[in-house]
Amino acid sequence: MNHYFFKKSPQLIALSLLLVCLPSFSSDLFTVKNEIKEQVVVLDATIEAINKATLSAQTSGRVSQIYFDTNDYVEQGSVLLEMTNTEQGAVLAVAEAELLRSRALYNESMLTYQRYKKLFPKGAISQGQLDQAEAAAKTNKQLTMAAQANLNKAKESLDYTIIKAPYSGFVTARHIEIGETINPGQPLFSGMSLQKLRAVTEIPQRHLDALHKNPKFVITLNDGKQLFSDKVTLFNYADLQSHAFKVRIELPETEQLLLPGMWVKAQFISGSRQSIFIPTSAVLNNNELNAVYRDIKGKALLTQVRLGKTHEGYVEILAGLQDGDLISIDAYKKLQQLESKQ
Repeated sequence: MNHYFFKKSPQLIALSLLLVCLPSFSSDLFTVKNEIKEQVVVLDATIEAINKATLSAQTSGRVSQIYFDTNDYVEQGSVLLEMTNTEQGAVLAVAEAELLRSRALYNESMLTYQRYKKLFPKGAISQGQLDQAEAAAKTNKQLTMAAQANLNKAKESLDYTIIKAPYSGFVTARHIEIGETINPGQPLFSGMSLQKLRAVTEIPQRHLDALHKNPKFVITLNDGKQLFSDKVTLFNYADLQSHAFKVRIELPETEQLLLPGMWVKAQFISGSRQSIFIPTSAVLNNNELNAVYRDIKGKALLTQVRLGKTHEGYVEILAGLQDGDLISIDAYKKLQQLESKQ
């Protein structure tokens, strides 16, 4: 195995030349083991709201009242704004009158038809008169149903002049002002709910098989706390630019403060392989070089290593050590011991 020494520090160069005659302490040694470890893929993810929408006008009118503004919290069913409803009210009044008229005609035609049915067996009414009365009753019934439909439409149009929140949440944008005349389809308010959140990230295509086999994520928040979710939606197509696949991870309810737009870490297991992990305290850092004190027959030898991922106080060694090596568990403590023996 090749050994590399720090070249930027003259003191470390001198120490490395003296190491062959300096003893190490077995009680401070750590045995390197090449073990099968789960490979964890860590990705950056963004929190977003599942329920978010932009409310648009469904009728025309002038805005008369606005009750909420951007960033306000709104309870479900609360009135966001009101529009003038003179036109819609007039249409409703006409529809109500037409329904009453059609009902009166229908009742009159039904009474006539019932009376003709009684007179027909006595010969006082011809078959043609009876058929005509029956047809009039059926026609007026259909007209009544049409009038009822027009009334329902008019009521709904009147209701459209009062905009209510579809769910509890925060207003993210207000697109109108008091006094503006709005038309159907014009945006009014945008909002989102914080009751249901998800984390969104992208994974490289090389991890698709692993995620299909084990669709479970661990979400790490900024304060270090973790959430677990197996409700994962993996998109069936890749982004044309990055060639990565979008993943949506539904988050469980939590008392932690989570807001859309926050960054979190999303990790999942992509398989396992043999890896070497050592305590982070065993690594000596000097600028961009990293090394450990390797014990060779009771003598410490400074050995350069290449580091990988860090996890819970341990760091992966990609190169520089092999199974069975003995290293000092505290590199800086070992350095102090060596300095005191000069």
